Amino acid sequence: LGISDRGLIRKGMKADITCFDYEKLIDKSDYVNPHQYSEGIEFVIVNGEVVINNGEHTGKLPGQVLKKV
Repeated sequence: LGISDRGLIRKGMKADITCFDYEKLIDKSDYVNPHQYSEGIEFVIVNGEVVINNGEHTGKLPGQVLKKV
């Protein structure tokens, strides 16, 4: 995509990281209730900010829409 600040976990780069327990991972959504969080996702880090901490959403939304220039 030609985006130079992604693809590596290192200072100055933007990375999204998900830490989960494979044995506890369960998809809770279905066609009636599609907006349900999965179980077993412990931490999600987006652009260096913790978004899911111990399975709970922190309220932060640091994601960005990526556009091809």
